[in-house]
Amino acid sequence: MPQKGDSSVATPTQVARQIALFEKCRSYTKAKEVQAAGLYPYFTPIQESEDTVVKIDGKTKVMMGSNNYLGLTHHPAVLEAAEAALHKYGSGCTGSRFLNGTLDLHEKLEAALAEFLGKEACLVFSTGYQANLGLVSGLVGRGETVFLDKLDHASIVDGAKLSFGEVVRFNHGNLAALERKLAQNDNTRGAMIVVDGVYSMEGDIADLPGLSALAQKFGVALAVDDAHSIGVLGPSGAGTSDHFGITSDVDLIVGTFSKSLASIGGYVAGDEYVIHYLKHHCRPLIFTAALPASNTAGVLAALEILRTEPERRAALWENTRRLQDGLRSLGFDIGATETPIVPVLIGPLDKTLVFWRRLFDAGVFTNPVVPPAVPPSQCRLRASVMATHTAEQIDFALDVFAGVGRGLGVLA
Repeated sequence: MPQKGDSSVATPTQVARQIALFEKCRSYTKAKEVQAAGLYPYFTPIQESEDTVVKIDGKTKVMMGSNNYLGLTHHPAVLEAAEAALHKYGSGCTGSRFLNGTLDLHEKLEAALAEFLGKEACLVFSTGYQANLGLVSGLVGRGETVFLDKLDHASIVDGAKLSFGEVVRFNHGNLAALERKLAQNDNTRGAMIVVDGVYSMEGDIADLPGLSALAQKFGVALAVDDAHSIGVLGPSGAGTSDHFGITSDVDLIVGTFSKSLASIGGYVAGDEYVIHYLKHHCRPLIFTAALPASNTAGVLAALEILRTEPERRAALWENTRRLQDGLRSLGFDIGATETPIVPVLIGPLDKTLVFWRRLFDAGVFTNPVVPPAVPPSQCRLRASVMATHTAEQIDFALDVFAGVGRGLGVLA
């Protein structure tokens, strides 16, 4: 019988290391190698945020990597609404929407979003990821098909994986290829096309008019993820379908509150009978806790600001043009971006991480985009602007980009 202190007795940690399932975890060293080189760009703790400026390790950085497009995360009305709801409803709902977690605030937000987006009804989720997950897995069943652009967001792809339907992917923006695949589909089966309105790593806008024409030709549903479009595109800021003036031709609009609406959460908007069905068949909604009241109230306040302060969107686009024009004039390749998302193509992984680090050390926060998100030769830095950036902050970032670009040979 093993005695106390016997070194031959395996500890729980030693036993865990012998488990085959964990072997891939033990042998995963790539991230630690990048950390050791001082080039690790992820999970950077922000100590303090002041809208366009953040504090990290006691040093200030100009935030050029946020999705806070309208600059509302520090708006007094948003903060006041969130604080009031926190005291009235408590810190959490402690239950799902399906059971004890639905608040009158949720229903008020759903009504406001449906009206804003031009749809009959809306359903609020706890995250934008869950909204896409629930939409696709909740609607696409056995014997049905979902068509995805190859650059669709991971939440759309994961929703398709969770569905019991067939998943068909087409090359990014290639509507001719999509049409061929739709023609091969059995039109007696249910089918849906799902695309991003604005692609988060490229900044380009989906061809919704072309997609809508195909959806109508083949009798399939069309859903658009407007995560990066709400508050950014359209005469009223209502997103991609508003931008093209074809809201009635888009069956379902999905979005998140974690960008222009300055919080967390998500939604699906569409015809009332479709939303009613999702309420009763959507596992990511039914089996997760509801969005807290403070977040919900903050979104309501942000939505009201979005609707009543169009000058914020005008400022966002002025800043977008300043950054895009500045980077292009310096000689950077920023691709086909049409939005406040501005990818700066660097190329090799190592050079991209070094470029990111030098920007960071000089006081500019950006996000490196590396494989598997992009091909190995197309690594890039993803910059983005807010309505609240000053011209001086953007010009400072451009000066830093120029210096680093020349130093690394990215620019001549």
